[in-house]
Amino acid sequence: MTSEQRVVVIGGGLAGLRLAARLGPGAAVTVLGEESRAPYNRVLLAEVLAGRYAPEVTALPAPGPALRRGVRAVRIDRADRTVHCDDGSAERYDTLVLATGSNPVLPPLRGLFAPDGRELPEGVHAFRTMDDCLALAAAVRPGVRAVVIGGGLLGVSAARALAVRGARVVLAQQAERLMERQLDADASALLRDHLTALGVEVHTECRVRGLTTTGAPQGVPSPPRPSSVPRGSAPDPGPQTPDGLVDPPARRRPGTAPGQGTRRVSGVELADGYRLDADVVVLACGVRPRTGLARAAGLEVRKGVVVDGRLRTSDPRVHAVGDCAEHDGRVYGLAGPALEQADALAAVLRGDDAEYTGTRALTRLTLPTAGGPGPFDLAAFGDPTPLPGDDVLRLADATRRTYRKVVLRGGRLVGGVLLGELSTVGALARTWEGDAYLTAPHDPFHLLTDDGGH
Repeated sequence: MTSEQRVVVIGGGLAGLRLAARLGPGAAVTVLGEESRAPYNRVLLAEVLAGRYAPEVTALPAPGPALRRGVRAVRIDRADRTVHCDDGSAERYDTLVLATGSNPVLPPLRGLFAPDGRELPEGVHAFRTMDDCLALAAAVRPGVRAVVIGGGLLGVSAARALAVRGARVVLAQQAERLMERQLDADASALLRDHLTALGVEVHTECRVRGLTTTGAPQGVPSPPRPSSVPRGSAPDPGPQTPDGLVDPPARRRPGTAPGQGTRRVSGVELADGYRLDADVVVLACGVRPRTGLARAAGLEVRKGVVVDGRLRTSDPRVHAVGDCAEHDGRVYGLAGPALEQADALAAVLRGDDAEYTGTRALTRLTLPTAGGPGPFDLAAFGDPTPLPGDDVLRLADATRRTYRKVVLRGGRLVGGVLLGELSTVGALARTWEGDAYLTAPHDPFHLLTDDGGH
């Protein structure tokens, strides 16, 4: 690319800003950031909610005039190579980059939306943006009854943060164990024990059917209590998209007061008929790529916006990176791959012979606590579920509450889980990322016990 080529990036998150920084100050780059806040690291939101970090600590490096804050792209005109924005402005491009990220999945729960309504009840929070985080923090005080729906990485982080702030937390997970995508049964059980020690009540294999609310506007009936709902009745999912997922709600602007008669959550209905009282409900049911702009522009979309090794979409002038991009059939939804994709695309746009071949993503989580049990560290990589013929090595210490497991396939490390103590994670990650063949039989034990000699 030359300094005269105009690059427009839709999305002011980690991937979009990383790309702008890598292209350098001499490039003609414009970044359209939907949030009016200064850019921040979304990975640290749970630490802000827990009170460990102030919001300012999460700030990303100032991107300078390249970033237009509080501007939302509403339409892409590929024929005219123009992005139209909600403020009436238009940005022409030679190269367009979609870094639109992802939206929280809002499950189709009865009572989540009022008939013909698009606003969440008071007390119900998604957990995706800084505004979400600060609104949730303002609603939580010691003794507040909080229900977290979803036991993946985000739900576990939110439950821990709420417990640290003194809330009475119930975590409802539909799957049979916590973080089932990353952890095996033994590791998940240790994680559950840690959360229980913090006072979190964990329910697995627990399906939430709906919400109960109070203060519904006149003429709009509140959802029935569980006792009046026949078993097996279908919940009213509310407005849905073609893929069956509920659209993001219309949100009240932060700091504005609710109107008279605003619905407020009072409880969570479970599929078995039980009801949990709740002052606060956190929806941590995962995320989905934001692909609406790409789909409307006629680009190929499957799970995400489909890209090749040079991060090109079906239109060679349009690229995609981060949570919205699908490469080789995979949408990562993690910060590490988003940054690697941004770096690779910067090299492509500079004219280098670069190609993105995928990311070997490692999930790492630290659950610090205020009092009670000490910090709980977790790391998972690759596929920790062995296949027939695989070798599995485990080291467990019940007293120290540590657990290490690796899976070997054909002499190569293909996955692993570590909890409680992560001194060996560096060597394991390097071996896994390098896809190295372990020639000596003691090599795996060496990696599990002393960080590979480093």
